[in-house]
Amino acid sequence: MKTFALLIAASLSSPATAFVATSSSAAAAAVVATVGTIDSRLSMSSSTDPDESVVPVVMTPNPVVRLAANGMSLLRPIFALEAKMQAAALGALTNVDGDAVASKIEHMKNANDVLIYTYGLSPFSAEALSMLDAYIGRGEYVNVELGKGWFLLGGEGSETRVALSREVEGGATSLPKIFIGGVCIGGCAELADLAESGELVEMVKRAKVARKGGGKGGGSAGNFLTKMFV
Repeated sequence: MKTFALLIAASLSSPATAFVATSSSAAAAAVVATVGTIDSRLSMSSSTDPDESVVPVVMTPNPVVRLAANGMSLLRPIFALEAKMQAAALGALTNVDGDAVASKIEHMKNANDVLIYTYGLSPFSAEALSMLDAYIGRGEYVNVELGKGWFLLGGEGSETRVALSREVEGGATSLPKIFIGGVCIGGCAELADLAESGELVEMVKRAKVARKGGGKGGGSAGNFLTKMFV
């Protein structure tokens, strides 16, 4: 009887022990696999060669911001009129040279693979910057912040806003304005379309090849007014 009881105890304990051992092995394997994945992602994202860098996480453009950006076209005539009046008034007060502003834009867009003009407080600008960070990498573009918002622009910023509107079909005065390879692709909505289609990364690659290493951008350009005399 005693021998029978010992056999039963052994049979009951063996599967449990095997289960614990198996679970521990599986958990250890899972940890190793997870650490390996993290190490792989870190090595991918820390690539020093911008032409070979791989972004491990693909961002989905914010649908609400994207819808609002598309809807801004309905207000385009009003904003265009307001922008011209603002530029005329403030430009006259501060003696802004419109030709000099246009030349500055021409230089900036041709000197950088990817260039974006933004407002500091604009959700559309913030969304566009997030997309650029996610799809091509932070430091692979130049950001020129005209001001915190259109209502806070000075004479030079107001004139720049109007000059940028001439870079796009329809004359939209809204920001952001994004240039890739010297060509304005539009604003936040157009950038989202290119990002989702996969064309954005390819356009940037082509711009880098065409430039052949000359005048590459490398991060934020800061406030527009501080860059006019650099």
